[in-house]
Amino acid sequence: MNNKMIGGAFLIGALALIGCSETQNMDSKSKQIEKQANLSQPKENNNILPYTIHQQKLANGLNVVTVPFDSPGTAAFYTVFRVGARDEVEEGVTGFAHFFEHMMFRGTDKYSKEQYSAILKSTGASANANTSQDRTVYHMTGNVAKLETMFEIEADRFINLKYSEHDFKTEAGAVKGEYTKNSASPYQQIRVKMQSTAFTKHTYQHTTMGFLKDIIDMPNQYQYSLEFKDRFYRPEYATVIVVGDVTVKQVNDLATKYFGDWKQGSFKSVVQAEPKQTETRYVHLQNGDIPPYMALNYKGPAFDDRKIDMPALDVLSAVLFSRTSPLYKKLVLDERKVRFLGGGAGDSRDPNLFGIQTSFFNADDMPYVKNEIAKAITDFKINGVDEMKLKNIKSNLKYRFAMSIDNPSAIANSLASYVQLTGDPEAINRLYEQYSKVTAKDLQMVVDKYFNDTGLTIATISPAEKGSEHLGFKYSDFKHSSEEPANKATNKKEGEE
Repeated sequence: MNNKMIGGAFLIGALALIGCSETQNMDSKSKQIEKQANLSQPKENNNILPYTIHQQKLANGLNVVTVPFDSPGTAAFYTVFRVGARDEVEEGVTGFAHFFEHMMFRGTDKYSKEQYSAILKSTGASANANTSQDRTVYHMTGNVAKLETMFEIEADRFINLKYSEHDFKTEAGAVKGEYTKNSASPYQQIRVKMQSTAFTKHTYQHTTMGFLKDIIDMPNQYQYSLEFKDRFYRPEYATVIVVGDVTVKQVNDLATKYFGDWKQGSFKSVVQAEPKQTETRYVHLQNGDIPPYMALNYKGPAFDDRKIDMPALDVLSAVLFSRTSPLYKKLVLDERKVRFLGGGAGDSRDPNLFGIQTSFFNADDMPYVKNEIAKAITDFKINGVDEMKLKNIKSNLKYRFAMSIDNPSAIANSLASYVQLTGDPEAINRLYEQYSKVTAKDLQMVVDKYFNDTGLTIATISPAEKGSEHLGFKYSDFKHSSEEPANKATNKKEGEE
């Protein structure tokens, strides 16, 4: 659920030594005055984030976000690119958003890979990156006295990344190794099958890693990689977030200095909408080496911080599937039918899935557990939820999250999630304001709207060759190129990142 502190989605998501002298944008006295002013501004009572979010859009489209925070000597530096697996719309070239997460550490003419690592080490910073379906994030947290160095080296690699065809092929091989390693997990295998079954047109049908056939062919796509970089590593796709012992003027001045000459692009990503699902879909993995597993995946909504649907689903997941729910008590604690029960929806830019997951002691209990889940949903439709319980759950969800954003990295990471979804970090405050508005009627509304068998994809793992007939499964072979085992496609075993 991004940074929302609830149970949720489908289970299965360097550096330093060239010292640069820092140019101070203001003397220490004026810096302290601005810092004190920012930290002492009146708090918005309804805001989940009790610190002012300052935004400045540069002329080239880059959004610069600053949150002054009382963390003496420390600052978090995040760069969010609103490009992920969903933007891989062309056939045969999936996986490139994740690929560039690797390539961005390859160096430039100005700073080699080794020099970049040495500079980071000198700043005391730790750096990493990660990719999802909707975005790629690069992040570091380090000594604020080296903030200008952070700006310089990050701007340099995003604007001036340079790699040879040999370097490209080397990294493509590493990505294939990562794919193979991940695909050794049965949970990853069923996830790949599930996504390519639940989605038939939208790019959420492939995971962040991409389709296997595309990963195998990636070493032949050097020219396309240059095109991908030219399309998406542009200022209009990017947001720089700085949180910590900084001032707004300091950050904006450095952003203008190092990112201001970055040229805008013209590419617009157009993602095909998913057609309405009209019947239950099934996918099964035969595996007797792990506990039996079942996931009920319903089509859910896209993230929208101005609508009640996603907050209502978050609250509903706590009511029906959390450790305090009657269903959890019955199936996990009392009857011991399942090892685990959980449910929730992950936030995403386009409509995605609400998943209910269970892990079993005995696969024969799948029909009983599926029926118990269905009964719990039906009972909720009829009886709703106690008002006091609803109030307590909403309060718990809100304040567990509020307690977690207590340092620069946690704040920057949370803001990055909402930049990913909307482009606007203020979405974090709008979303959590919606939680206070969720009513029992809203919960019943989302149950009726989203918990329908016509929008359901059931995924199972068990020793059986096919999905349980007692569940009504009519196992269909929804074969997709991504479902082929890596060793079958390559005739050899390999490892993956």
